[in-house]
Amino acid sequence: MKRRVSLSVTGALIVGLAPLTATPVAAQERLTLGQAARLAAEQSGGVAVARVRVAQSEARALQRRGALIPDLAAGVAQSERTLNSATFGFSFANPVTGQPLLRPDGELIGPVPTVDLRYRVQAPLLDLGRYASWRAAQSVTGAASADVDVQADAAAALAAAVYVRAARADAQVSARQADSTLAADLLRIARDQLAAGVGIALDVTRAQSQLAAIRAQLLVARNERDRTLLELKRATGLPLDRAIMLQDSLAGRQREDGGQLRATTSDETRLTAAVREALSGRADLRALAAQERAQRDAARAIRWERTPQLGLVVDHGVLGRNWERLLPTYSWGVQLSVGLFDGFRREARLEEQVALARETDTRLRDLREQSALEVRASLLDLTSAAEQLDAVQERLALAELEVQQARDRFQAGVAGNADVISALLSLNQARTLRNDALAAYQQARITQARAMGRIRQLQ
Repeated sequence: MKRRVSLSVTGALIVGLAPLTATPVAAQERLTLGQAARLAAEQSGGVAVARVRVAQSEARALQRRGALIPDLAAGVAQSERTLNSATFGFSFANPVTGQPLLRPDGELIGPVPTVDLRYRVQAPLLDLGRYASWRAAQSVTGAASADVDVQADAAAALAAAVYVRAARADAQVSARQADSTLAADLLRIARDQLAAGVGIALDVTRAQSQLAAIRAQLLVARNERDRTLLELKRATGLPLDRAIMLQDSLAGRQREDGGQLRATTSDETRLTAAVREALSGRADLRALAAQERAQRDAARAIRWERTPQLGLVVDHGVLGRNWERLLPTYSWGVQLSVGLFDGFRREARLEEQVALARETDTRLRDLREQSALEVRASLLDLTSAAEQLDAVQERLALAELEVQQARDRFQAGVAGNADVISALLSLNQARTLRNDALAAYQQARITQARAMGRIRQLQ
C-alpha cells in the first residue's frame, strides 16, 4: 500500500484561544494577509495616537488663526468710590480770596456712584508676523497628518510580519500532523509484522519512540501557533478572545509575480523606476519633507515678526452716576508698533529654527539614499528567497521519495524500519525547511512592499 503525503499548506485551520476547542463559524474572523495589514493601519494604537496629535496640531493652528480675528468684549459695572483730595497733587484756590477750597491736609470726597456699560473691539489691521505664524502652524498640521501614514505603514508591516509568523506556525502544525500520521502508520505496520512473526520488537520500539518524539513536536507547534495568533490579534487591534481563520497560506502567492521581479532585478532601467516610485510613495519620506517645510515656515514667521504691526482699538459705551441718566462715551485709535530690539532673542530663535531645518534636510537626504538601498536590496532578497524555495522544494520531493522507498522495503519485509526512521527524520527536517523558506519568501514580499511604500496594498 502506497501513501502520498500532501505538503500543501491551506492556512484554513480554525483556531481560538484553546488549541483543540471548536469555535462556531459565526464567531470567526476571516483574515487575509492584506486585510491584517490594512486593519492594523486603521486601528492600531500608534495610528490612534498619531491622529490625536493631528487634532492637537489643528487646535494650535486654530489658535494662531484666532490672533488675526478681531476681539470683542463687553462689560457692565456699577460701583461707588471715594477720593482723598490730598492725593491729587495740587489744590484748588478761591480766585477772590486766594484761600484753598479743600483742606491742604486732605479731604474725603464722595462716595461717587458710577454706572458704566461699554464694549471694546480690538482688531489687527496688518500683522504679517501673526499671519506667518498661522501658516507655520498649518504646516505643522500637515507634518502631523503625514506622520499618521508613517505610523499606519509601520503598523501594517508589523501585522503582516506577525501574520506570516502565524501562517508558518500553522504550517508547522500541519507538517507535524502529517509526520504523526505517517509515524502512526509505521507503528501499525511494525506491530502487524511482529504479530505475524515476520518482524522484531526493536522495530516496534523504534516506531513508538519516533511517534512520541513527533507528538512532542506537535505540542510545541500548537503552542507556537496559538501564541502567534495572540500576537496577530494584538497587532491588528482585534479582541484577544475572538477566534480567527487565516485565509492566506504561506504558499498562496509564491509564484504570483516572481518572474516579473526577477526581470526587475536584472533590468537597471526598471530598477531605477522602482526606486523613483519608492521615493515618491513612501510615507516616511513625505512626513520628513513635511516636517522640513514646517520648520522653514516657522523660521519665515520669525523673520516676519520684524515687520510693523498696525491695529485698531474702539471703546464705546455709556457712563453716568445712575441708571436714569447715562451719557455716551467712546474712544478709538489706530496704533502702529515696531519691535526695535528684544535682546537678540528673535535672532536666536531664528538660528535655532534654521538649524533644525538643516538637520531635517540632512536626515531627508540620508533617508532617500537608504530608501533606494532598501528597494534594491528587497528585490534581490525576494529573488534569492524564490530560488532558495525552489531548492528546498526539490529537497522535499526527494525526502518524500526516500520515505516511500524505505517504507515499501520495510513493508515488504526486506529491511528493518531503521531506514524508514532515518528517512522520516529527513522528511521532518525538509518540511520544516520548506516552511521556513516559504516564510522567508513571504517576509521578503512584505519587506519589498514596505520599501516601495505599498505595504497597505498587499494582497
